[in-house]
Amino acid sequence: MSKFLNFIDNEFVEPLLGAYIPTFNPAKGEVHAHVPDSTSEDVDLAVAAAKRAFVTWSESTRAYRSDLMRKVADLIEARLEDFAIAESVDQGKPLSLARSIDIPRAIHNFRFFSTYILHLENPTSDLDGVATSFAVRQPVGVAALISPWNLPLYLLTWKIAPAMAYGCTSVCKPSEFTSNTAYLLCSVLRDAGVPKGVVNMVFGVGPKAGNALVVHPDVPLISFTGGTATGEVIYRNAAPFFKKLSLELGGKNANIVFADCDWETTLATSVRSSFLNQGEICLCGSRIFVEESIFDRFVAELSERASKLVVGDPSDPKTDLGALVSKEHMAKVLGYIKLAEDLGGNIHTGGQQVEVKGFEKGYFVRPTIITGLAPTSRVCQEEIFGPVVTVVPFKTEDEVIEYANGVKYGLANSVWTQNLNRAHRVARKIHSGIVWVNCWMVRDLNQPFGGVKASGLGREGGKYSSDFFCDEKSICIAMG
Repeated sequence: MSKFLNFIDNEFVEPLLGAYIPTFNPAKGEVHAHVPDSTSEDVDLAVAAAKRAFVTWSESTRAYRSDLMRKVADLIEARLEDFAIAESVDQGKPLSLARSIDIPRAIHNFRFFSTYILHLENPTSDLDGVATSFAVRQPVGVAALISPWNLPLYLLTWKIAPAMAYGCTSVCKPSEFTSNTAYLLCSVLRDAGVPKGVVNMVFGVGPKAGNALVVHPDVPLISFTGGTATGEVIYRNAAPFFKKLSLELGGKNANIVFADCDWETTLATSVRSSFLNQGEICLCGSRIFVEESIFDRFVAELSERASKLVVGDPSDPKTDLGALVSKEHMAKVLGYIKLAEDLGGNIHTGGQQVEVKGFEKGYFVRPTIITGLAPTSRVCQEEIFGPVVTVVPFKTEDEVIEYANGVKYGLANSVWTQNLNRAHRVARKIHSGIVWVNCWMVRDLNQPFGGVKASGLGREGGKYSSDFFCDEKSICIAMG
């Protein structure tokens, strides 16, 4: 059984108190590793290492940082299968998904930012012969990078890569549920030649290690991806320190289907956007709104396709959905399905736990489609974060916009229509950080990523990551 160590100053070290917590293989329902239960003292050591490294790293050339990041990407790629297996075992997702999406996107994060930083420009202006002014971007300092359990390596590297690229050092706190690939990444960083202290990894739980990072006086910026309730705690605890915050939080995303949609593309993508990664993606379209004239047909065909999805052994190439991340999370998901039934909802397919041969203790739930609920019901309002979607009919464009905006969240929504004018109108009226038209989860890393309302604050990606990890300084020089 594996035992992970903290990674501080390029060394693997035991937590100071020697305490560990178990982490489970969700498909088997069994402990498969032990993760450090780090405390504020461990965080202090990591922050001190990052602060020392910042002095030279922040002054290093972009070309140097770019070369190192490309080496990191190459080493992950060389060990792609090892990373994919570790991600699948740790998180419960199908191995095929980790192999085709999670790990390749982590690699792309490093490659994208490694080249992006080589082409930055700073604005200048002249004031009528009086002075010349120009802006410079300078890295902020030690960044706290706190990542979630659903897309562990992908979202951790989405933070590490721009932090490195723009000259910040970091202390990372991965989810205690899924620390495996973060631990593997530490060896890759060292093997690539990343200087000591540039990236540090402290494992543990949020109330201890996470909060110690949030309130640390030598950590001026925090990038967090996770639940809205935790984001609220971070926002409150960081406020007295006036730290820079990027909070990518929960979502209850609308998938809006108009009658003139491309039927096959819309239906196939809706199956994917509903149930990919067991529905454990903040971008999943868990609220499907379908124009009334095609509602019955859409529900019937969506249910038929969902019923054919294979729930089972994550290592089996035929598996479409693996296990949910924990026993507690499975209970939460099943609780919402029970609530839907209590509220008079109709379960068209799924609705129960699945027992998989050879994995009888695993946390498997069948893809579930629910109709007959009001858009204002709890099941349609609250984030379930599992393989559960509600389907609601609508009559008019104004009505569906009201439905889409009628939640406290505002992360990402999808619109399916062949009418270009309607696509523009609806996209502009929806209150969310992202709107996909006739597609889903297409990620252009040049574009801003983030939510509005209870889905968070701040934007990352391309120059927006530069805005976060750097401070701009205006320098004005008099002309004699």
